[in-house]
Amino acid sequence: MEKRFLGDSGLEVTAMGLGCMGMSFGYGPPLDTKEMIAVIRAAVEKGITFFDTAEVYGPFINEELVGEALAPFKGQVVIATKFGFRLDPNDGFKMKGQDSTPANIRKVAEASLKRLKIDAIDLFYQHRVDLTIPIEEVAGTVKDLVKEGKVKHFGLSEAGALNIRKAHAEMPVTALQSEYSLWTREPEDLIIPTLEELGIGFVPFSPLGKGFLTGTIDSSTTFHETDFRKNVPRFTEEARDNNQALIKLLQHFALEKNATPAQICLAWLLAQKPWIIPIPGTTKLHRMHENFDAISLKLSESEIKEIGDASAKISIQGTRYSAAAMEQLAKS
Repeated sequence: MEKRFLGDSGLEVTAMGLGCMGMSFGYGPPLDTKEMIAVIRAAVEKGITFFDTAEVYGPFINEELVGEALAPFKGQVVIATKFGFRLDPNDGFKMKGQDSTPANIRKVAEASLKRLKIDAIDLFYQHRVDLTIPIEEVAGTVKDLVKEGKVKHFGLSEAGALNIRKAHAEMPVTALQSEYSLWTREPEDLIIPTLEELGIGFVPFSPLGKGFLTGTIDSSTTFHETDFRKNVPRFTEEARDNNQALIKLLQHFALEKNATPAQICLAWLLAQKPWIIPIPGTTKLHRMHENFDAISLKLSESEIKEIGDASAKISIQGTRYSAAAMEQLAKS
């Protein structure tokens, strides 16, 4: 299995990782624990070494799932998790805004270590930039956790270029995790050049457009009431119908390469930079194999350019989050 380094950090992982969120959270009710453990362990058997979770996925139950699934492989895999939200114990641990105070970062680290059954968190991301806490203070707190041996590497998620620079000056940032795919190209303008300059790895989440780029979702698809896509502008019925133009393009390239649309998307992402490590998520064994087999799908320079240029000409309808969420991200 191909390996890559996350920037200049020295942290080596497989060229893709497994995003585990959807097994417990976000896309409907939590799925059967035994079945999800089987998927995670099958990924390890396939050679995957990089796994992504967070305390808020559930909350808590996804970390517990990942911890149980990967316990037999201690020291052989890299587990990334995240801090940065306020969870109200008096209201079912619902998210009540952000909290990247030093006290909460430390609290989350201790709890995550127990749930993940590990001695140190391999990669600890700030889940979202907390506009009430200087990011230098956040980085400094993680720096202390690294000194204490509880964390190995520091990461950011959905941070803007300025905050990436501020954090990196205080504590080297190993990786940025943000959305990037053939229908979310914004990181190419400023974020990717910043990461390249600073030697920071890039971990694209939703590299398959929250499932849309697989070609299995259309205007007739229905979502469970707990599926967050029900409230995403890009997933309205009208937007899904309009955005089929991108699917048709992907199907064209997939046919030429004897691949699937998902594999074309992932191979294209892998070809962008040698320090990009996408983390597609799935709950199905056959999709896990399909996704990771894309590592061996090599595109020529002309194919990479053709796919990128053609997809960029397609107007994608709908933002990837609500207007309020997009406004918050713009400040990050």
